[in-house]
Amino acid sequence: MRLLHGFVIGAVLAAMGCGGSAGEPTTTNARAEAQDRPGAYRIYVTNEMSGDLSVIDGATHEVIATVPLGKRPRGIHASPDRQTIYVALSGSPISPPGVDESTLPPPDRSADGIGRFNLQANELEKVLESGSDPEEFDLSPDGRLLYISNEDKAEASILDTASGKIIKALPVGEEPEGVTTSPDGSVVYVTSEGDHGVAVIDTAKAEVIANVPVGLRPRDSAFLPDGSKAYVTLENEAGVAVVDPRSHKKIKTIKLGAPTLRPMAIALSPDAAEAYVSTGRGGQVVVFDTASDEVTASFEVGERPWGIAVSPDGRYLYTANGPSNDVSVVDLAKRTVIKKIEVGDRPWGVITVER
Repeated sequence: MRLLHGFVIGAVLAAMGCGGSAGEPTTTNARAEAQDRPGAYRIYVTNEMSGDLSVIDGATHEVIATVPLGKRPRGIHASPDRQTIYVALSGSPISPPGVDESTLPPPDRSADGIGRFNLQANELEKVLESGSDPEEFDLSPDGRLLYISNEDKAEASILDTASGKIIKALPVGEEPEGVTTSPDGSVVYVTSEGDHGVAVIDTAKAEVIANVPVGLRPRDSAFLPDGSKAYVTLENEAGVAVVDPRSHKKIKTIKLGAPTLRPMAIALSPDAAEAYVSTGRGGQVVVFDTASDEVTASFEVGERPWGIAVSPDGRYLYTANGPSNDVSVVDLAKRTVIKKIEVGDRPWGVITVER
């Protein structure tokens, strides 16, 4: 990974300039001006198989750059000040469900890390430590710490962003994936696909203080801004668990619909009145009301939607559709896909960042 560093910086600088990267649309003056408007934003998409980052203009919904990152970029999050993007990189071979792992090539642990991308300088600054096989992570509210799921080790690592070093690793459930920090930063939820629960990390103690049984194969979680509820997607139950973050107890399960739905990622509207859940092989996004916890809508978005994000103004929703190598743009007022944007190979994570 680190041998690519100089090449990546050069590619980023070229890709983000006026000429664009090879094979990508040229950044026009009009598009650049659009990005300078108040409320302007960009969409960033990690492409797991091609090992790069697609940068999409929020005003035009066009790809303006493709930036090499490294092996298997998946989880992606922005710092609180929106100056930095962090990306989880992994040297573990891709292992779809049902694959005999003994037939896979050995992992390349030198490729594991958290890439730190500077949004103002438009360059990948460095790759930080991550622990083994990082998949997802979240930041502390002040951006000083990252909490990282290490899937193959059943651990969660705590990374100090200033030093770039892991300061502690905690045992969690088998196959940890989703990582979410509570709004007040007091706890971090780590979902465990293998153990069907959520490990609760007390951030002051840097210890696991509870394990919450939630249901079959939990993948992602989200807190309401006031901390009154947490939602956990359940891939093998076509549902979402509702958890009380004060007692760390499951309250109920919201049934999303047909058992063919496979809930993956969850995102909230800017006012947190609605929650949006991607459903993998189900091909849909399901919407529920966070006051009543009742499903209010569902709509088709594409092939196996995974990562999901909402525009800062709440007008659009974006889904990363792995098999078709594109991102769907949904007009949320109409609940309709208005465009599909071709990106890299196997898009996985997607975020929006205001400029």
